[in-house]
Amino acid sequence: MIDRHLRPDEIELLLDGEEGFGVAQLRAHAASCSECQNEMARAQELMFALDTLPDFAPSPAFADRVMSQVQVFEPWHVAATRAVEQLVPATRPARIAAGLGAAVVAGFATAGATWAVARADMGLLLAQLGLERFREQMVAAGSDVMTTVVGQPGLEALSGSSPEVLALALGGFVAVAGMGVVGIRALATSSRTR
Repeated sequence: MIDRHLRPDEIELLLDGEEGFGVAQLRAHAASCSECQNEMARAQELMFALDTLPDFAPSPAFADRVMSQVQVFEPWHVAATRAVEQLVPATRPARIAAGLGAAVVAGFATAGATWAVARADMGLLLAQLGLERFREQMVAAGSDVMTTVVGQPGLEALSGSSPEVLALALGGFVAVAGMGVVGIRALATSSRTR
């Protein structure tokens, strides 16, 4: 016989009419313990009340409403497949035409890539010419900016000076510009607080 009160799972075993090892001891304890008999009576009333409840079914649109609010993860390969499927024409003649068009484009791309690889020296020459032109444009733009900032006499004086003097002049310009920005911000914040 058991010298403790029955646990809820043991009461459930007895109410379900289960048979097996140790169930006889549980029944013997329940027959002799008034507190466990009361617990079994309450559990039996609860089971009866639950059994008499009507069965409810959700509305047909319930699943659609719930799923519209659920964020479903879609793997990249599924999204890519879906995107490609949207590009594929629906009819067989249109698919054949699209396939032929893709084959022609692929052929021209292959021919162009082969020509470019065979003429790599020409591509290198064009790239060098483009870079040289870009460098010339940047030097001209920098010269125009410096002429605007320091004037033509200042630019002529700087062009004949050493790199140390150029670095010092550039540092001074940055310092003056920084102080100007700080001064303008201070004026802007003081005008807002008034």
